[in-house]
Amino acid sequence: MTQTSPRILAFVDDLYEDLELWYPKLRLEEAGYQTVLAGLKAGTRHPGKHGYPCTSEVAIADLRAEDFAGVLCAGGWMPDKLRRDPQVLQLLREFDAAGKLVAAICHGGWMPISAGIYRGVRVTGSPGIRDDLVNAGALFEDAPLVVDRHFVSSRRPDDLPQFVQGMLQVLEQKPA
Repeated sequence: MTQTSPRILAFVDDLYEDLELWYPKLRLEEAGYQTVLAGLKAGTRHPGKHGYPCTSEVAIADLRAEDFAGVLCAGGWMPDKLRRDPQVLQLLREFDAAGKLVAAICHGGWMPISAGIYRGVRVTGSPGIRDDLVNAGALFEDAPLVVDRHFVSSRRPDDLPQFVQGMLQVLEQKPA
């Protein structure tokens, strides 16, 4: 991985789902991508739901979607907080408008829902947000992985191997 490696934005805040952040982060880095952990403030230490901490590297307000190849929306309780931040929503709209990867797993789908970018998109997510997805106009499927154009979604940590394969498929523009 070098400074010129394609960058993936990963949102982070308190009570993120540990595996849903770290597994994709490490797998993407193995594949040659640079992941950037972005929180409301740079340098903030965030506890995961299961106790594994991470530190935000940059502030969300300082970012532009054009500087990234895609975005990761991990689950946990973090998405319920970040979905209220106008800059998070604007960044997600920019990723969508540019046709760049928007990947959400479990409760991570709350962020694209609040950004208003899931209408007419085939997705999956935690059974706990199924009604939210449907009410946002998404076409819900109960599957380990759903890829619809530049959108990648999965239901839970057990789906992580398929989720990352779907992310790489979109990033590398491979057919389904």
